[in-house]
Order: sequence, then C-alpha cells, then structure tokens
Amino acid sequence: MVVGDQEHAARDEHRPPLRLWAEAYVRSLVEPDGPWAGFARATVDDWLDVLAACESPSERDAEDGAVRRTLMPAVLRGALFGPLATDDERRVTAAVHRQLALLRREDRENA
Repeated sequence: MVVGDQEHAARDEHRPPLRLWAEAYVRSLVEPDGPWAGFARATVDDWLDVLAACESPSERDAEDGAVRRTLMPAVLRGALFGPLATDDERRVTAAVHRQLALLRREDRENA
C-alpha cells in the first residue's frame, strides 16, 4: 500500500497538491511563527501515531519500534520530495521498493 500510494502521488496531476504540501512543510520550518507554524512537526507526529497504532505493544514500547516508525515517514518524505525536485519518478520508486524489500528481509530475519 505504501508503494502504491507513493506511485499514485508521483503522477503529474498530483504534483500541485504535493507542491503545496512541500511548501507548507518547509515554510513551517523556516518561519516557525508563521501561518504554517507546527505543520511539519504535526505531520511527523501524525505519521508516528498511525504507525504506532499498527504495532504490537511490545514493538511500540521498544527502541527499535521507534526507529522503524521514524524510518518509514523519512523514506516517504524523500519519495515525495524527490520527484518534485528531479522528475525522476522511476529512480525514486525503485528506491522505495528497495527500502521495503530491506524491511521485509529484516522482518523475516527477526521472526
């Protein structure tokens, strides 16, 4: 689902709302008291909350759970910003697929 969402988001017709999101995200960082104050932080917190709700209590409370919850939004932010900056959807999509494969392999090794 995550990869499909990234591929969906990369389409040309979705670029204007993604640019608005990117602009709001960055403005909240460079103008912390401006109209977008707190937007980037709220975006990160929202993703971390959603991902934590999908984890078992033991994973949610473990340090590794926090690391994994942080990894996915970081990868997805890069996957959203990358095509906006470079128009290289194929490379960015391949990178997301690679990261998901690494996470799956890690899950199998830790099972």
